[in-house]
Amino acid sequence: MIIIVLVIALVLLGLVAALWSKYAPLGDESDDVAVGTDCLTCSGYSQKCEQECMFEAASKDIEYYDDEELDAYKGRSSDSYTDDEAEQFRDVLYSMSQEEVVGWNRSLILREINIPNQVKDELILMIAR
Repeated sequence: MIIIVLVIALVLLGLVAALWSKYAPLGDESDDVAVGTDCLTCSGYSQKCEQECMFEAASKDIEYYDDEELDAYKGRSSDSYTDDEAEQFRDVLYSMSQEEVVGWNRSLILREINIPNQVKDELILMIAR
Protein backbone atom coordinates (compact mmCIF):
# COMPACT_ATOMS: atom_id res chain seq x y z
CA MET A 1 0.00 0.00 0.00
CA ILE A 2 2.82 2.43 0.89
CA ILE A 3 4.56 1.70 -2.43
CA ILE A 4 1.40 2.60 -4.38
CA VAL A 5 1.07 5.91 -2.50
CA LEU A 6 4.74 6.71 -3.14
CA VAL A 7 4.40 5.93 -6.86
CA ILE A 8 1.27 8.12 -7.12
CA ALA A 9 3.03 10.93 -5.22
CA LEU A 10 6.05 10.64 -7.52
CA VAL A 11 3.85 10.78 -10.64
CA LEU A 12 2.00 13.82 -9.29
CA LEU A 13 5.28 15.52 -8.45
CA GLY A 14 6.49 14.84 -12.01
CA LEU A 15 3.29 16.33 -13.46
CA VAL A 16 3.61 19.44 -11.30
CA ALA A 17 7.25 19.86 -12.38
CA ALA A 18 6.33 19.44 -16.04
CA LEU A 19 3.52 21.99 -15.82
CA TRP A 20 5.73 24.41 -13.90
CA SER A 21 8.51 24.22 -16.48
CA LYS A 22 6.04 24.76 -19.31
CA TYR A 23 4.20 27.77 -17.90
CA ALA A 24 6.68 29.43 -15.52
CA PRO A 25 8.79 32.27 -16.94
CA LEU A 26 12.37 31.19 -17.57
CA GLY A 27 13.97 34.45 -16.59
CA ASP A 28 14.06 38.12 -17.35
CA GLU A 29 12.34 38.63 -20.69
CA SER A 30 13.49 42.23 -20.96
CA ASP A 31 16.15 41.11 -23.46
CA ASP A 32 13.49 40.03 -25.96
CA VAL A 33 13.22 42.09 -29.09
CA ALA A 34 9.73 43.31 -29.78
CA VAL A 35 8.57 43.47 -33.36
CA GLY A 36 9.52 46.83 -34.76
CA THR A 37 12.24 47.46 -32.16
CA ASP A 38 15.38 49.01 -33.54
CA CYS A 39 18.14 46.40 -33.39
CA LEU A 40 20.70 49.09 -32.70
CA THR A 41 19.48 48.90 -29.10
CA CYS A 42 20.98 45.41 -28.69
CA SER A 43 23.80 45.82 -26.22
CA GLY A 44 25.72 42.69 -27.14
CA TYR A 45 24.96 41.10 -23.77
CA SER A 46 21.73 39.45 -24.90
CA GLN A 47 22.44 36.58 -27.24
CA LYS A 48 18.75 36.28 -28.11
CA CYS A 49 18.55 39.95 -29.10
CA GLU A 50 21.66 39.63 -31.27
CA GLN A 51 20.42 36.42 -32.92
CA GLU A 52 17.02 37.88 -33.74
CA CYS A 53 18.58 41.04 -35.09
CA MET A 54 21.06 39.10 -37.21
CA PHE A 55 18.18 37.05 -38.61
CA GLU A 56 16.25 40.24 -39.32
CA ALA A 57 19.31 41.85 -40.90
CA ALA A 58 19.96 38.78 -43.05
CA SER A 59 16.50 39.06 -44.55
CA LYS A 60 17.01 42.70 -45.53
CA ASP A 61 19.40 44.38 -47.91
CA ILE A 62 22.88 44.90 -46.51
CA GLU A 63 23.44 48.44 -45.27
CA TYR A 64 26.69 50.09 -46.25
CA TYR A 65 28.39 52.77 -44.17
CA ASP A 66 30.35 54.48 -46.94
CA ASP A 67 32.77 51.55 -46.75
CA GLU A 68 32.38 49.74 -50.05
CA GLU A 69 36.16 49.53 -50.37
CA LEU A 70 36.18 47.01 -47.51
CA ASP A 71 34.41 44.46 -49.72
CA ALA A 72 37.85 43.67 -51.16
CA TYR A 73 38.62 41.93 -47.83
CA LYS A 74 35.74 39.46 -48.00
CA GLY A 75 36.78 36.09 -46.64
CA ARG A 76 40.11 37.23 -45.18
CA SER A 77 40.95 35.92 -41.74
CA SER A 78 41.25 38.43 -38.90
CA ASP A 79 44.93 37.76 -38.39
CA SER A 80 45.98 38.23 -42.02
CA TYR A 81 45.71 42.03 -42.29
CA THR A 82 48.67 44.35 -42.54
CA ASP A 83 48.73 47.46 -40.38
CA ASP A 84 47.92 49.62 -43.42
CA GLU A 85 44.89 47.47 -44.25
CA ALA A 86 43.72 47.58 -40.62
CA GLU A 87 44.01 51.36 -40.77
CA GLN A 88 41.31 51.40 -43.48
CA PHE A 89 38.90 49.74 -41.04
CA ARG A 90 39.96 52.12 -38.29
CA ASP A 91 39.29 55.12 -40.57
CA VAL A 92 35.73 53.93 -41.21
CA LEU A 93 35.18 53.07 -37.54
CA TYR A 94 36.15 56.51 -36.31
CA SER A 95 34.19 58.30 -39.02
CA MET A 96 30.83 57.10 -37.67
CA SER A 97 28.80 57.85 -34.60
CA GLN A 98 28.79 55.41 -31.70
CA GLU A 99 25.18 54.46 -32.49
CA GLU A 100 26.20 53.26 -35.95
CA VAL A 101 29.01 50.96 -34.79
CA VAL A 102 26.80 47.95 -33.95
CA GLY A 103 25.06 48.20 -37.31
CA TRP A 104 28.38 48.53 -39.11
CA ASN A 105 29.72 45.42 -37.37
CA ARG A 106 26.56 43.54 -38.34
CA SER A 107 26.97 44.76 -41.92
CA LEU A 108 30.54 43.46 -42.05
CA ILE A 109 29.44 40.08 -40.68
CA LEU A 110 26.72 39.76 -43.30
CA ARG A 111 29.23 40.74 -45.98
CA GLU A 112 31.63 38.05 -44.66
CA ILE A 113 34.30 40.61 -43.83
CA ASN A 114 36.31 39.87 -40.69
CA ILE A 115 37.53 42.76 -38.57
CA PRO A 116 41.33 42.87 -38.35
CA ASN A 117 42.74 41.80 -35.00
CA GLN A 118 44.43 45.20 -34.74
CA VAL A 119 41.00 46.92 -34.62
CA LYS A 120 38.87 44.46 -32.65
CA ASP A 121 39.58 45.93 -29.20
CA GLU A 122 38.64 49.42 -30.37
CA LEU A 123 35.44 48.11 -31.94
CA ILE A 124 34.48 46.27 -28.76
CA LEU A 125 35.13 49.36 -26.64
CA MET A 126 32.93 51.49 -28.89
CA ILE A 127 30.11 48.91 -28.78
CA ALA A 128 30.35 48.59 -24.98
CA ARG A 129 29.98 52.30 -24.28
